Amino acid sequence: MKKILCAVCMTTALIGLTACGIGDTNTTYDRAQVGRQGQTSVGRIISMTQIEIAGTNEGGGLLGAGVGGALGGVGGSALGGGKGSTLFAIGGAALGALAGAAVGSATEQAATKDLAYEFLVQKSGTNNVVSIVQTNELGLRPGDNVILVTIDGTTRIRAKY
Repeated sequence: MKKILCAVCMTTALIGLTACGIGDTNTTYDRAQVGRQGQTSVGRIISMTQIEIAGTNEGGGLLGAGVGGALGGVGGSALGGGKGSTLFAIGGAALGALAGAAVGSATEQAATKDLAYEFLVQKSGTNNVVSIVQTNELGLRPGDNVILVTIDGTTRIRAKY
C-alpha cells in the first residue's frame, strides 16, 4: 500500500510540473522574430484594464489518463490479491485513466492561466487608438508616453519615453 501511495504522490507532482510553463510576456519573443526588423511608433496610454488569459489544455489530460490508468491497474491488481486481480486491474485502470485525465486537464488549465492587461494606446499625431494585450513588467500606467514595436504582426509596448 505504501508503494501505491508513493506512486500516486510522484505522479501528481509529475503532472503538475509538466503542465507548468513560463507564459509569454511583453519581453518574450519567438525564435523566428530574433534579428527581424520591426516597425515602431509612439503613443500615449489612455487606459488599461486587467484581464485573465485562459489556461491551455494541450495534453495534461492525456498524460494524466496514462499515468492514472497505470496506477489504477497496479492498485486494482493489489486490491484483488490472487483471485480476480485481473478484473480489478482492468477496472482500476479504467477508473484511474478517467480520474487522471480530469486531474491532468484541470492542473494544466490552472497552471497556464495568467493575468495581463489590455492597454488602449492613442498613437501620436492621430486619433487612431490601438488595443494591445500584454503583461506589465514595465510598470506602465495611463498617461505614460510609450514606444510600440510591431514584428510579424505582433505589437508590444516596449518602453516609456
